[in-house]
Amino acid sequence: MLNFAARSEEVGERVDVVLAKRAGVTRTLAQRALKDGEVTVSGKMVRPSYRLEGGDRIEGEVPEPVFERPEGEDIPVAIRYEDDDVLVVSKPPGIVTHPGRGHEAGTLVNALLGLGMKLSGEESIRPGIVHRLDKDTSGLLVVAKTDAAAESLIAAIKGRSVERRYLALVRGAPSASSGTIEAPVGRHPVRRRQMAVVSGGKPSVTHYRVLGRTEEVTLLEVSLETGRTHQIRVHLAHLGLPVLGDATYGGRSELSARLGIPRTFLHAHHLAFPQPTTGARIEVTDPLPEDLATPLAPLNLPLPE
Repeated sequence: MLNFAARSEEVGERVDVVLAKRAGVTRTLAQRALKDGEVTVSGKMVRPSYRLEGGDRIEGEVPEPVFERPEGEDIPVAIRYEDDDVLVVSKPPGIVTHPGRGHEAGTLVNALLGLGMKLSGEESIRPGIVHRLDKDTSGLLVVAKTDAAAESLIAAIKGRSVERRYLALVRGAPSASSGTIEAPVGRHPVRRRQMAVVSGGKPSVTHYRVLGRTEEVTLLEVSLETGRTHQIRVHLAHLGLPVLGDATYGGRSELSARLGIPRTFLHAHHLAFPQPTTGARIEVTDPLPEDLATPLAPLNLPLPE
């Protein structure tokens, strides 16, 4: 049971932030406990955004999260590479990578478990997962089969020895044939479900090169140096080049409809990483899925070899 007074340095801070730190739980759990009235401030229910005042006392208990291991499901997923340590899959568009709030089933993890795959972190809610793709983004993900492989891949991602390249069709054209976007990415100050380029955000670096263009659109190959949530979509929109079909960051437009683009035109087409046991360089490519290849074909834009 929690029962503590706000410290002087905590006055003015959000109660959910303080509760998460003092109780040693995630901010999501802290927010849920406040919303459900499991934790109160000076005997009253408050919103997670409440700013603490001098003399405030936080009381209550943050319930433990209920964990249910994901179940296998019959969801088609293509395997592009496999060995004893890892597999590389092509994530279909429209499904999230792993279970979470609002997505308890129907995820890539459920699909992999449905194939009978042995994955790292078997008691985790996201076994095998070391990086993610957005729901509407298709393409390559490397999945760890063992805990040792997971540790190796996570270290490789942090050490920037994993190469991730994407194909993106954007509205407009950059001023140069290639370039680098360096701009911090963080939570949008108002629309909290969105990300944005904000001061105080996490350092984020995206590289791009032009593959081809028309009067209205440009096909880019984009590579990540960092991997922030929605990074490519946010960075390109920040440059005035929204990804076509992206309703969240300004890319769903009359142009997208006219070209027949059904979703965010972003596909992870190339993945390279060190094999966890041998260190050998593994390179995998994935062709554009039909739902993006079909509207692209009439534009006669070149794809990378």
